[in-house]
Amino acid sequence: MRLLALLAVAGTAVALAPAARAEIDRAAAARALAEADALCGARDLWRRSLCGPILIVDPATRQVVANRPGPGLTAAGGVFIGALPAELPVANTATDWNGRRWSMIMTGSLGDDPLDRAQLLMHESFHRIQAELGLPMRSPDIPYLSTTMGRAMLRLEWRALARALAAEDEGARLRAVADALAFRQFRRWTADGPEAERQLEINEGLAEYTGLKLSGRADKAAWVAARLARMERSDSYARSFAYGSGPAYGLLLDRYAPHWRDRIKGSDDLGLLLERAIGARRLGGEVDVTQAQARYGGEGIFREEYGRQAAREQAATAWTGRLVDGPVLRLPLRQAQTSFDPNAVFPLPPSGTVYPTLEVSDVWGVLKVDGGALVANDWSMVVVQAGAPGDVSGPGWSLQLRPGWRIARGERPGDFMLEPVR
Repeated sequence: MRLLALLAVAGTAVALAPAARAEIDRAAAARALAEADALCGARDLWRRSLCGPILIVDPATRQVVANRPGPGLTAAGGVFIGALPAELPVANTATDWNGRRWSMIMTGSLGDDPLDRAQLLMHESFHRIQAELGLPMRSPDIPYLSTTMGRAMLRLEWRALARALAAEDEGARLRAVADALAFRQFRRWTADGPEAERQLEINEGLAEYTGLKLSGRADKAAWVAARLARMERSDSYARSFAYGSGPAYGLLLDRYAPHWRDRIKGSDDLGLLLERAIGARRLGGEVDVTQAQARYGGEGIFREEYGRQAAREQAATAWTGRLVDGPVLRLPLRQAQTSFDPNAVFPLPPSGTVYPTLEVSDVWGVLKVDGGALVANDWSMVVVQAGAPGDVSGPGWSLQLRPGWRIARGERPGDFMLEPVR
């Protein structure tokens, strides 16, 4: 999923009156599909073509332009048109629909820049085939990357990676790689989620690397270095960091282990792969992390991150009041398909992670949130602020409820829960 994600992991569709229904730009969608077809055939990247079914979807109307036939799709001028069912969330992602695996792209994401568009198309095409390559589509939450130490050490790693990518001298490049790996290792020593970081880099990091490699960008290393600098300014790294780290490690692996993609496994770590490819002797031995920080502006980074801490604590207090301590509606997650913005998630340990915007499709229907929802750490439940008794909408959310489910009283006064009708 690319910068609006669907986890690799219902109501009735709402019919719109013809006068209110704006038509999807079929010509623009068809051009994007043709561009994807021209890009996807390269087999030297992942030992197979990325060509396959793609849906271009207007999120407002759910209208679809596709490059393959599907349920309810009608052939029209070399493409297939129709509408997406209400139970399928709209996102930039890979998704299953009627027994077929599709890449899904939202119309608003196509943009005017052909290189950005190419990168997005190939990113989502990788998601469609990655399970076949033995690379799981996992997107865990990483609360540690919202702490002062976690953010600061990640930014130091990014700056060292950017320096390695920009270096013209081999010695300077190896020193920067050694620093990046030292910052990475130090962060993971003090974190409780190194496995979650690894999983997200294998998922979104490799997808973004794939999109970059097939995008046609002339200077990929410079683009990644600039991207890492921009990402430092993001308010949330917990679900988005891999979009920067993955391409950086991928390009460095291309230099030092050209056949790494032929051997990578879902259990691998990109940093360890790079360390092994270069070798401890060439990397120069152990790095003093404290001294290394000074080479990348560490004092300024920590000053900025400590400054952010008060704002994070204030936001955490507000979310706790709304979604933990106050009256809530709890909805079970059983077969969830979920779309959200990975740049906006807010870890709220130990209760879970807040998603300011979220769409969930599950056995009970479709939940749409634009005012914040809390997802449990184990993805067993999603929680929103309680509305009036029995209402299928509330502060910042609405629910399309399937037959056979009802909103019942919860365990605490003022709480509600979703349960099957008995």
